[in-house]
Amino acid sequence: MAEPMRLEGRTAVITGAAGGIGRAIAVSLARRGCNLALADLDEAGMVGTEELVQTHGISVTRHALDVADRAGVAGFPARVAAEHPGVDLLVNNAGVGVGGTFEEVSGEDFEWLFEINFWGVVRMTRAFLPALRASGDARVVNISSVFGLVAPPEHAAYVASKFAVRGFSESLRHELEGSGVGVTVVHPAGVATSILDKARVPAGVSAEEVERRREEFRKLLRLPPEVAGEIIVRGVERRKPRVLVGADAKVISIIARVLPVSYWKLLALRAGK
Repeated sequence: MAEPMRLEGRTAVITGAAGGIGRAIAVSLARRGCNLALADLDEAGMVGTEELVQTHGISVTRHALDVADRAGVAGFPARVAAEHPGVDLLVNNAGVGVGGTFEEVSGEDFEWLFEINFWGVVRMTRAFLPALRASGDARVVNISSVFGLVAPPEHAAYVASKFAVRGFSESLRHELEGSGVGVTVVHPAGVATSILDKARVPAGVSAEEVERRREEFRKLLRLPPEVAGEIIVRGVERRKPRVLVGADAKVISIIARVLPVSYWKLLALRAGK
C-alpha cells in the first residue's frame, strides 16, 4: 500500500474556487497546511474563500481565470510560479450547467458548457503537467459527477461533458503510471451547490417549466459542500484513483455496474418518478 500523500507545505491550484465544492476543497486543504492558488472569475467569491483559509497560516493567492480562455490558461502557470515555488496538486473543479433536453439546448450553449467542463480540464492539465512532473509527487484531481457514471434524461450536455472528464482522467492515469503524477477522478452526487441556479436556461422553455425542473432536481441536492470537500481531500491523501462522494453516488455506481443498460428504470423508480 502506497504511503499517504503529504499535503502540508505543498501547493494546490484550484479552479472554481469561489464557492461550492471548490471552496470546500480549499478549506480542507488549508487545514492540512497546503498552500493555495485560487482561480475563478468570481472575485468576491474568491475573497470569501481566502478569508476562510488564511487563518491556517498558509500562502494564498487569488487569480482571475476563465478556463475557457485558451491563452489565459496557457499563461496561468507562469502567474502561479511568480508567487509559489511549485505546484503539487491541480484540482480541476470549475464547471457549469445547461438544463434541458438535447433538442432544447442550442448548439452554442452545448459548446459553451464543453469549453468549461471538459476543455477547461484538458487545457489546465496540459498547462500544469510540466510543473506537476517537476514536483516528483503530484496529483491531478478532476471533478466529474455522478452523471459521469449514469446518464439521466434532460441533461445531455452536462452528462456528455462529465463522461468525457471521466474517460480523459482514466486514460491519463494509465499514461502517467510510474511518473510521480497520479490522477483522481471524483464523482459527487447531490451536493448542495449553486450550480443549479446558475445554469443556463434554453430559449423557448417557459419560466414555470424551468422552475418546476429546478425544484424537482433541487430535492436531490442534500450533501453539504463541506462534507464533500473533506471526502475528496481524504481521497487525495490516500491516492485513490476514484472518489465517490455521498451515499447516493455509491449506490448509483453499484446499480450502473449491475444494470449497465437498464439502470435508469430502477433509478427513476427510486427517485419516485
